[in-house]
Amino acid sequence: MIRFILLIWCVLNPSLAARNISAGDGGQYARIAEAITYAEPGDTVTVRSGYYAQGNIIIDKRLTLRGEGTVVLDGKYRYEVISVKADSCVIEGLTIQKSGYSTMNDPGGIKVYDVRDVIIRNNILDDNFFGIYLQYATQCRVQGNRIRAYGKEEQRIGNGIHCWKCDSIMIIGNIIEGHRDGIYFEFVTHSLIWRNISTGNKRYGLHFMFSNDDWYVANVFRRNGAGVAVMFTKKVTMLANTFEQNWGDAAYGLMLKEIADSYIEGNRFLKNTSGIYMEGTSRISVKNNLFEGNGWGMKIQASCMDNRITACNFIANTFDVSTNGLLVLNVFEKNYWDGYEGYDVDRDGTGDIPHRPLSMYAVIAERNPQAMIVFRSLFVSLLDKSEKIIPSITPKAFVDNTPRMRKYPLW
Repeated sequence: MIRFILLIWCVLNPSLAARNISAGDGGQYARIAEAITYAEPGDTVTVRSGYYAQGNIIIDKRLTLRGEGTVVLDGKYRYEVISVKADSCVIEGLTIQKSGYSTMNDPGGIKVYDVRDVIIRNNILDDNFFGIYLQYATQCRVQGNRIRAYGKEEQRIGNGIHCWKCDSIMIIGNIIEGHRDGIYFEFVTHSLIWRNISTGNKRYGLHFMFSNDDWYVANVFRRNGAGVAVMFTKKVTMLANTFEQNWGDAAYGLMLKEIADSYIEGNRFLKNTSGIYMEGTSRISVKNNLFEGNGWGMKIQASCMDNRITACNFIANTFDVSTNGLLVLNVFEKNYWDGYEGYDVDRDGTGDIPHRPLSMYAVIAERNPQAMIVFRSLFVSLLDKSEKIIPSITPKAFVDNTPRMRKYPLW
């Protein structure tokens, strides 16, 4: 009777019946795939410390696959190392390296297929084509992984964390370097990218397209080929990120193309060719950001409208802002400009005369890049001074009527 009651209790509470199965050297099963075959849903397969080159490992039932000590799974450049094809799996504590290469099916170190509630955490993914690849996944979490690649050509390497047609994904606390794109989102909605470091990637630190209602918070994007690209998307929120040292002829900290109804707030743009490059954007709030030491703080193309740039700090940029048109459909207000030469008689913290952040030479350089050869000459300084007094080629409406006298603290 007692045994019967315990059996019923285990059926109603499957977590109580879960087993810990050991695989690998000295384990219950020599091969990891064999341990997975004999495991029941809810079990944990613990892989003993060692080196394993055992082909493609397919997880097709609800399991935890966990490394004990230093566990290296090697795809020998031929296999997708781990394929997850069941809901609610956990992959943790493994070193996964040298996946196969193919532009037809995009193999990865870990690839997740059309499932939900998968957790991939605290792994090292080294020298794989794609690091972690999620497709048609829902409510999955990728956390605390170190993802590295060493390819020298974009077309010969995949992305560090790649998400395709996913929803409610959390990408938290990962370090990604050396891939084509550090993090890539396409058709991904209601997701969070938080506290990641994406550095030294060949193309973009973060690249997302057609991915609405997503949040990007407290990440660092440093020394990537062209910075971060956001395209054909709406309702994006980017808070407290750092975009740093993204240099090159076509590089920027953040590029916004065909973006609407979004928030870019509390970010740091430091030492980029352009801090923000905007093309075809509308109804963007750019608030309380720091633009420091960039070639251009912001490049705002004539195709942009109804954007509001407010309470930002512009410090030590070669050009604070630039544009390629004469029609001004965006608003600058209450920003701090280190080049402001006005005064504050009533001491309310706001300058008493407007500031025109668009210099004449920025307009000339936008139209004729060769003109940069005489930049910082006495002649250029005289032209800019005269343009501030009597504007001639810069749009009159390109003005901050309420410039701040002191820089803002960032949150």
